Amino acid sequence: MKLLMYSLKNSIRGVFHYRFHVPQGSSDLIRASLIRSLILLLLVPGGAAFAQDYDVLIHGGRVINGSGNPWFAADLGIRGDRIAAIGDLSGATAEILIDAAGLVVAPGFIDPHTHAIRGIFDVPTAESALLQGVTTLTEGNDGSSPWPIGEHYREIAELGISPNWAVFVGQGTIRSQVIGVEDREPSPAEIGRMKAMVAQAMEEGALGISTGLFYVPGSFTSTEEVIELSRVAAEHGGIYISHMREEASQLIESVNETIRIGEEAGIPVQITHHKVIGAPNWGAAVDSLRLVDEARARGVDVTIDQYPYTASQTGINALIPQWAQEGGINALLARLDSRETRQTIKNEVVERILFDRGGGDPANVFISRNSWDPTMAGRNLAELTIEAGMEPSPENAAEVVFEILRNGGATAVYHAIGSDDVDRIMRHPATAIGSDGPVGIFGEGAPHPRQYGAFARVLGHYVRERGVISLEEAIRKMTSMTAQRLSIQDRGLIAEGFFADLAVFDADEIIDRATFEDPHQYALGMKYVLVNGEIVVEDGAHTGSRPGRILHGPGYVGSGSL
Repeated sequence: MKLLMYSLKNSIRGVFHYRFHVPQGSSDLIRASLIRSLILLLLVPGGAAFAQDYDVLIHGGRVINGSGNPWFAADLGIRGDRIAAIGDLSGATAEILIDAAGLVVAPGFIDPHTHAIRGIFDVPTAESALLQGVTTLTEGNDGSSPWPIGEHYREIAELGISPNWAVFVGQGTIRSQVIGVEDREPSPAEIGRMKAMVAQAMEEGALGISTGLFYVPGSFTSTEEVIELSRVAAEHGGIYISHMREEASQLIESVNETIRIGEEAGIPVQITHHKVIGAPNWGAAVDSLRLVDEARARGVDVTIDQYPYTASQTGINALIPQWAQEGGINALLARLDSRETRQTIKNEVVERILFDRGGGDPANVFISRNSWDPTMAGRNLAELTIEAGMEPSPENAAEVVFEILRNGGATAVYHAIGSDDVDRIMRHPATAIGSDGPVGIFGEGAPHPRQYGAFARVLGHYVRERGVISLEEAIRKMTSMTAQRLSIQDRGLIAEGFFADLAVFDADEIIDRATFEDPHQYALGMKYVLVNGEIVVEDGAHTGSRPGRILHGPGYVGSGSL
């Protein structure tokens, strides 16, 4: 009878151009009741005068609300961009009815670490994210961000995108603006300028400050300098999120430094894309997580995020020592022209291939994108070394790396992360889920599959197939935890009055399909996604809708959304 009531009151759409959302495979009972109710409608005088209670009604789903609590059965009523009601709404009507029987209804996923500026202007619909259920992207990670923040937000708003959008201000970007890529301490005046820039960014809506202390020029920055700038972000309610100085042999020192920055600057800290690189270092997550627990026990607000893969992706210059990159690419190339300096650099590249990102073998380093020679995409350093007429030794592979840099550089995937550490980090209650990926431009290059599959991989491989964490815990790590960390208001939970950012998926089907060999594949199992109350994914396909909004950080001085 409840189903018939739903059908009767909503079948008005069949006459007045309203929309049904009944997934393929729905029971014959549902379809038959719709037909019966339409017949009844024609017999009801004044039937067309029924008022709609909601704009969207999601009926019969298994609600996992993002808190980490067990699922419960409920309907969701949405008015405008907000969740208006949760519960038994069997007597209600709506312009759009989504039948979620057998599906999970969760908050839209929030990605705390992306490089989505790479791709968002080419693909503003961001299918690679939305088809995983990701409704909010954050940019400006690893110390590199747009500048100025306010101008960037205006460009994004003018473009119009499908997901919501927020950014961190990059410490490396600020340092480059003031000092360039020099390895030196800033003057008091330069520190003052950088602090003023952080304050400006926070007032323009940045979420906080990010560092990439592994990368130039962040690698030239002292801990004390980072603390000074982070204090400014803290004054505006922001967070400090860091690609630490090292994730291999000096991992523990880097975790201690990150915790110290949070403690002395009085700012919440997130160790981003936490991992352990290099086989000799595998297992070190036991100690890094212990340090996090000890810091939290004494009151330091430190958390983690991670992506669920055993390979990383970054520029090929990750194999080059940072000191050799001072002054930029021209200065690096000049050093390579010096026989003595070249050999010193080569020795360090060999060290990194053997014991760091190279995973012990040039065959573990795959070129993912090369603008000057696209045919390199998907091929590894061992193959390229052989093609150059040399044995695929680390020493010869270093020469290939130098040639790649001389011609314009490339991005590479590095297979060097231990799977046991991935599991340990994921199980930790202070770990959120992120992708560390750009927006996928379908068919371009041979990128890391995380941009197409990180969130779906957690739900399919780590939850359903392996049971590393529960479904409810995975959803918490993708939603409310990140919303709270980044001070994103009224999102990340299914609660009355919260924004209707929602992911509706089949828990038995959802999975990543993107692989390192064939990365350009969208995830499966995400049936519906709503952003600000508007359907952007319907029956597993993007609708083309672009309702995303700018989500300003806690220090924003202004009003409304761009």
